[in-house]
Amino acid sequence: MLKPFFAHSIFLKINPSTPLTMLRYCTRCVMPDTKPDLKLDEHGVCNACRSYEHRKSVDWATRQKELEQLLARYRSRDGSNWDCIVPVSGGKDSTTQVIRMLQFGMNPLCVTASTCDLSEIGRRNIENIKNLGVDYVEFSPNIRVRRKLNRLGLEQVGDISWPEHVGIFTIPVRAAVQYSVPLLIWGENSQNEYGGPAAAAEKNALDRRWLEEFGGMLGLRVTDLIGLMGITPRDLIPYQYPSDDELQRVGVTGLFLGHYLPWDGLANTLVAVANGFESYPTVIEGSVVNYENVDNHQTGIHDYFKFLKFGFGRGTDLACMHTRRDRITRQDALEMVRRHDGKFPWTYLGKPLEKILQPLDLSVDDFIKICDRFTNKKIFVRDAKGNLVKDRSGNLTKINYDNPP
Repeated sequence: MLKPFFAHSIFLKINPSTPLTMLRYCTRCVMPDTKPDLKLDEHGVCNACRSYEHRKSVDWATRQKELEQLLARYRSRDGSNWDCIVPVSGGKDSTTQVIRMLQFGMNPLCVTASTCDLSEIGRRNIENIKNLGVDYVEFSPNIRVRRKLNRLGLEQVGDISWPEHVGIFTIPVRAAVQYSVPLLIWGENSQNEYGGPAAAAEKNALDRRWLEEFGGMLGLRVTDLIGLMGITPRDLIPYQYPSDDELQRVGVTGLFLGHYLPWDGLANTLVAVANGFESYPTVIEGSVVNYENVDNHQTGIHDYFKFLKFGFGRGTDLACMHTRRDRITRQDALEMVRRHDGKFPWTYLGKPLEKILQPLDLSVDDFIKICDRFTNKKIFVRDAKGNLVKDRSGNLTKINYDNPP
């Protein structure tokens, strides 16, 4: 049995008679205060907006010089090894990370931790990265074990993407140790981009502590999975962070590129598209754009559970990022979120839900029961008996989508 310590166990204990709780929203963007690690200050502004506000005072020219000095320090002197490792998914951000390293004259080894349910467009974007002119390694964990981990992640902590979110941080680091390439180039620091503790938001490096606290593990340790569904220690090798001795031997350092260069998903998209990246033909389900999270069919489920637990999904994330950059008004963001965010994931990237669940040996009815178990009933409309109210498509309604007037 798993120990009942994980982050979202609170949602398993909510009584149907629990009173409703009004969500408080940032007065500058549209993020609710139910988001983990997000804080609203005395003016009602969230720490993600404050972090972005701080970027305006950053001397980016100096930061870039610091980056160039760091890259020079790690560049292979005789060309006998790669200069750095760039973890890549094939998305617009990792594509741009590779392009930036090539622009700085680095010789990167690109490492992909295979996604759980790769889309056709995702595969094409991975092939596009190869065509940029880099060496490339793709690590594919045991698919039978992966499916067990997907199901356990969904049932235990409400995250079907748990193994993916762990593997994207452990597998490239294991590659750094395996190939003796100490420098890893990550993208943005999510605690700075989306809101989190000030000390974590200002970090320029990704290490074991950051992974365990902010890397999507949700309080579920890899070792907790041993014995569940027949899983053994040998099945979990890809999801284990290297030992401290191994990291010190190689001198592994992981840098957030977004600390040194202004980070912007839309700008990254423009750069990536100009270099062969392919967007989705329409706005992606549960999102408000067509250029992000185009590789994994399970992503819609992951984002939907975020909505069930905290009252916001990927549509809110993106609307907030564009609001902070003054591309849209807060009212625009509110309307976009109402229209697109938190819809029941009947499809994702055009793939039906039942086909996404089939490899996990789950039916749609099984899935709905898990959804209801993880739903924070305090923030959604319920009937007189305390039951969640759903429309004909299975969609829930938050009790409030903005601060009361």
